[in-house]
Amino acid sequence: QVQIVESGGGLAQAGGSLRLSCAVSRNTYSINVLGWYRQVPGKRRELVATITTAGGITNYAASVKGRFTISRDNGEKTVALQMNSLQPEDTANYICYARLAWGAEYWGQGTQVTISS
Repeated sequence: QVQIVESGGGLAQAGGSLRLSCAVSRNTYSINVLGWYRQVPGKRRELVATITTAGGITNYAASVKGRFTISRDNGEKTVALQMNSLQPEDTANYICYARLAWGAEYWGQGTQVTISS
């Protein structure tokens, strides 16, 4: 079982920045991938960014590339998402994700991000 807790959401103006953080309860040697997804009510959950725990290989959605940066700290068992140049369309519930080496997936409850124009 993996416990996931997100923090750092909130309200920001367009053009502003927010930093999300996620703490996972399991040692990262058993986790292959950490990441962030986001979801708006009535829409499918969409990938924002992922990062491998070994090697730090990143993957971004086209809509956030160049504005968002994902990072991880294996020792602290955390993954962060630095979000810059935020736009109203970035408004969503941001959900932290962990995929274990054997394929099991875990999700947090999410943290709300609201961007005003």
